[in-house]
Amino acid sequence: MTSTDFTQLPLKPELLQNLESLGYHRMTPIQALSLPPVLAGKDVIGQGKTGSGKTAAFGLGILNRLDVSFWRVQALVLCPTRELADQVTKSLRTLARTQHNVKVLTLCGGMPFGPQVGSLEHGAHIIVGTPGRVEEHVRKGKLDLGHLRLLVLDEADRMLDMGFQPSLEAILEHVPAQRQTLLFSATYPKHIEQLAQRVMQQPVMARVAATETAPRIEQAFYWVANEDDRQQALLKLLHAELPESALVFCRTREATGDVADALKAAGFSAVALNGDLEQKQRDQVLVRFANRSVSVLVATDVAARGIDIEALDLVINYHMALDTEVHLHRIGRTGRADQAGKACTLFSDKERLRLADLETYLGTPIEPRTVPEVKPGVIPKPPMVTLQLDAGRKQKIRPGDILGALTGDGGIDGKAVGKIALFDQAAFVAVQRASAKQALAKLSQDKIKGRSVRVRRL
Repeated sequence: MTSTDFTQLPLKPELLQNLESLGYHRMTPIQALSLPPVLAGKDVIGQGKTGSGKTAAFGLGILNRLDVSFWRVQALVLCPTRELADQVTKSLRTLARTQHNVKVLTLCGGMPFGPQVGSLEHGAHIIVGTPGRVEEHVRKGKLDLGHLRLLVLDEADRMLDMGFQPSLEAILEHVPAQRQTLLFSATYPKHIEQLAQRVMQQPVMARVAATETAPRIEQAFYWVANEDDRQQALLKLLHAELPESALVFCRTREATGDVADALKAAGFSAVALNGDLEQKQRDQVLVRFANRSVSVLVATDVAARGIDIEALDLVINYHMALDTEVHLHRIGRTGRADQAGKACTLFSDKERLRLADLETYLGTPIEPRTVPEVKPGVIPKPPMVTLQLDAGRKQKIRPGDILGALTGDGGIDGKAVGKIALFDQAAFVAVQRASAKQALAKLSQDKIKGRSVRVRRL
């Protein structure tokens, strides 16, 4: 037994049993620092990169304190994006598997308001949502936060960056003064410190430096003379690495579109993710990238927040981040789960000051490299293809229904089926490229849940 064993924590037996069944035996650094004070009922500020285990840290705190017999909203988790809110909801439901009748409800913008009201009328223990939509429900009297025991601000830095402070302030006016508040953030700039001082009581700081959480990431820095040179450098790096999955960070939403277009023109499978996309488009982009039917995702920092992609091969900073902590948060998306990762950063003369700041922060000299001269060759296509079904949760479709339809008589091998993602009115399934044509024909010809469903290849 060590101090990082979950069994050393004062958790409910059913939670410990579930952690054991999930294979969670030892705490991550952020969990080891934050869980003891969280379970002791203290306010906690947790700082660590995406993928460090923050969700389980506050999730276990919520579930350990939850009174399932009391049908009131006892915990509220606020997230900057719908994607992150969906991730948190799924994680909470997984952690609560051995606790009966735990009701977790998601309230996010971009979704119809009426059905959310109906779900609230049936009661919920935990609300996970975006500040704008949660504030709207509170303002219209549809959501009562008068019995709230625990408030979680997840990715608080991006919530403020995205302009959610007015909604956040309005929500805080309706929560009890006597509550536990947990604030989790990848970075801890001045405006987050000021927010913590206003909304928290003697918080405990649980901080895991990004340099400690990503020790196996190889970093390379390349000087570029101008914007044309920057784009050519990106193409050369991608040709040199030929990653199956790469994330490219740009400073502006306009740049994401331009870069993605240039990559597609050069033969790469690339998509842009920015604030101009409608929610359905965002869902498609994120699903295709997560299931490896697109190789390169070009995104801004705000748009990429909440993306949790396993085994990301490469991160490229097309533009340097505005501060060092954001840079470390970006590159921390590769090299997950103790795997080696690689991050490349392009910089111009205008960005040398940021480079110097990063050099000081890291405490080690940065030696710029020469962009590799690579002769363009055959660019491998992504290993998977995504099929979209025009039916989802509202039509009672389950992943097993889709898998069964694909692998039934005359179908494809189950090993050729990848990730299945369900939304209210749509479902997405990844299949190996060699099986895509057969899979599309099978789903188009057969019925799912006794009904014909329109299917198309994205």
